[in-house]
Amino acid sequence: MKKLTVLMLAAGLMTSGAAMAAGDAAAGKSLYDASCASCHGIQAQGQGMFPKLAGLSSERIKTTLVAFKSGDTATLKKEGLGGPNSAIMAPNAAGLSEQDMDNLSAYIATLK
Repeated sequence: MKKLTVLMLAAGLMTSGAAMAAGDAAAGKSLYDASCASCHGIQAQGQGMFPKLAGLSSERIKTTLVAFKSGDTATLKKEGLGGPNSAIMAPNAAGLSEQDMDNLSAYIATLK
């Protein structure tokens, strides 16, 4: 019985850790509204040279933000990004913390 209790407790801790790592969509919305919406649109629908983000997975969004922040041109090229967008996105991504990127990714992934 004790083993079962320990296993259930461990599973619960792992699940809560995974949920925390996923990001906070509400915090992401605040950051998106302040920093991203003017270029990508209120609902991340894209506008002009700024691509649509709505409908992308949180993993893809996070990978892209990390690539812009780190200057990973190979990943950006693989995602069909880079070029003139890098000059705009790199400075924006540079100021994002890991938690900011998790939060943004969680929020944007809710948009369709």
